[in-house]
Amino acid sequence: MSTLRRRLLLSHLLPVLFIIPILGISLIYVLETRVVLVNLSTQLVRQAWLLADFSADYPAIWHDAEQAEAFVDRFNPLTTAQIMLVAGDGRMLSSSDPMDVELVGQHVENAPLDAILSEESYVRTNYNQNLRAEIADIWVPVKNRDGELLGAVRLTHQLVNVQERFQRVRTSTVQVLFLGLLFGGATALVLAHTLNQPILRLTQAIQSMVHGEQFEPVAEEGPRELRILATEFNALVERLNILRSARRRLLANLVHELGRPLGALRSANQALLDGAEEVEELRHSLLAGIDVELASLQRVLDDLTRYYDRDLGPMELDLEPTALSPWLTTVLAHWGQAARTRDIQWNVSISPTLPTLEIDSDRLAQALGNLVSNAVKYTPPGGTIAVEASLDEDEVQITVRDTGPGIPAEEQSRIFEPFFRSRQQERFSSGIGLGLAIARDLVAAHGGRLSVVSQPGEGSAFTIKLPC
Repeated sequence: MSTLRRRLLLSHLLPVLFIIPILGISLIYVLETRVVLVNLSTQLVRQAWLLADFSADYPAIWHDAEQAEAFVDRFNPLTTAQIMLVAGDGRMLSSSDPMDVELVGQHVENAPLDAILSEESYVRTNYNQNLRAEIADIWVPVKNRDGELLGAVRLTHQLVNVQERFQRVRTSTVQVLFLGLLFGGATALVLAHTLNQPILRLTQAIQSMVHGEQFEPVAEEGPRELRILATEFNALVERLNILRSARRRLLANLVHELGRPLGALRSANQALLDGAEEVEELRHSLLAGIDVELASLQRVLDDLTRYYDRDLGPMELDLEPTALSPWLTTVLAHWGQAARTRDIQWNVSISPTLPTLEIDSDRLAQALGNLVSNAVKYTPPGGTIAVEASLDEDEVQITVRDTGPGIPAEEQSRIFEPFFRSRQQERFSSGIGLGLAIARDLVAAHGGRLSVVSQPGEGSAFTIKLPC
């Protein structure tokens, strides 16, 4: 009982071992006592009455033994029972049983003549020592037109044949029971195997996960419930593998992003310790470089903080009515200066008919800033960045276009994943891979969408769509 297989075997074998035998025995008993024997007795009584009616029309047979024997010989082939004619004084006149030949003319033992005078018929079942079998004994009176008793017609039927039939039924029941036992056991084994194997594989996969081994999906087979369970487990495995891969990417990105500025900071600090602070121009240059590297570290820390805030639950926004046209002009102003500093042509086209929306201006500025920051970072000198904001039916579209290296088609569906970094060194070569993921989440929190259209070598266009 400690395993599922044993319980399935027991659940299939118990009905075969107990319920079917009980039903079979009960059915045989009912058929034997309530159906077959009753029907047999009823049939014999009807035959006896039929013979009594015929014998009443031939009163001579009750006085002449030869005519009585001729009567019995005539009707004996028509019934399966043995026929006996008994006179009114209890003497046997004739019998179809060859063993009764010597008893003709003698009184029949225990003849119930008194009983049949008061009843229409008399039925009894007793054990015959000579035949060594149970017999059904039917007595029907024969009377003349004046109501006087002429004699009785007696039919006897051995129940051996009936019992033999029931014995065959019992034997067949045992055989069916045995076959049912084999079939039930085989069915239970098959079902136990089909249930046990998927559960065992799923258990082994979970144990592998617990012990920190490779997260492997399991085959989705078996009953529908187990297939659903395996599907959900595989989804969990896929999610855990994604998280494991993201963790590795995060560690690799952090090593890269922290190692470079820390190395630069250590070099600058070492130069200052070696006397560079005495040269004002050099000291100023080193301190400016330290400030740049510290700002880089701060950006990494800010991205991690925002990503952590996102994982704490639904993003909370401080929504306020904001006129988009002046807000965009203000947000994009300092980015234009950053682009021109890198010798990048800066074009801004903001429709004056943009509506006023309920937005969190700081959070949405952060999302837009991530897009523009990437455009500035990866557009080569002499390139162009264009920011366009327009109203398209019931949506506000803000598009940031650049003439940078572009994004391969196979990577466009993954650039919004946390910690993803392109294999191409000319795009997403720095940072920890959270900027676009944070931007997408911020836009989604406002009920909008963030999409990208890009061709390698032709630049990229990121579009924010906000519902009006």
